[in-house]
Amino acid sequence: MAEVLTLAEQTIAVVRKDIQHVHLSVLPPDGRVHASVPRAANNEALRAFIIRKLPWIRTQQRTMHAQEREPARALVTRESHYLWGRRYLLQVREADAPPKVEALARHLRLTVRPGTGPAARDEILQAWYREQVRAAVQALLPIWEPRLGVREVRVAVRRMKTRWGSCSPTTKTIRLNTDLAKKPRECLEYLVVHEMVHFLDRTHGPRFLGLMDRHFPAWRIIRDRLNRLPLAHVEWEY
Repeated sequence: MAEVLTLAEQTIAVVRKDIQHVHLSVLPPDGRVHASVPRAANNEALRAFIIRKLPWIRTQQRTMHAQEREPARALVTRESHYLWGRRYLLQVREADAPPKVEALARHLRLTVRPGTGPAARDEILQAWYREQVRAAVQALLPIWEPRLGVREVRVAVRRMKTRWGSCSPTTKTIRLNTDLAKKPRECLEYLVVHEMVHFLDRTHGPRFLGLMDRHFPAWRIIRDRLNRLPLAHVEWEY
């Protein structure tokens, strides 16, 4: 059961676990603060730790509250959708055939069986976007693995509510947001390089920044461009 700690008008849900270090999280969509702490953690030490982290907590909350979201989609004909930064009009076609998505000159053609509702249409489209990201990453890895001296990178693509990507240096796994298929291709390449560099340096310190500057000089421009682009509309569940 969670304890509740209040500091400087911040309410923190504290859960004690069999862990060695404190893990602090700011949770979407409203910036709730959650702390996983060792079972034997001293309350005064915990309060001191969180007080030191208050500027970081407030920055995360401001970013979360300002984050732009795409409008909800109805998955109907002539609705706007995006692929690699380019706008397409959706063209929904019903046919007694396996569902598929095709990128045409000006349209994304979504073929579905008669009676397929919006939720199922969205699942089909998202699966297609996921495959677009996977295919694009498979083309990037042979370029960037030898440049960075990183081998056997694993890639997972899934919908993410608040992040474009993350990684696990221990398993050499990169996790990427399905929605990157909607953004310019250079945004995906930046994310792949960023996460791979974390296999060499887990921090965002001077060595990490130096590696990014050396291998991907325009990374700051592309990062800022990506961070101005909206994440997908989501329905939050509690």
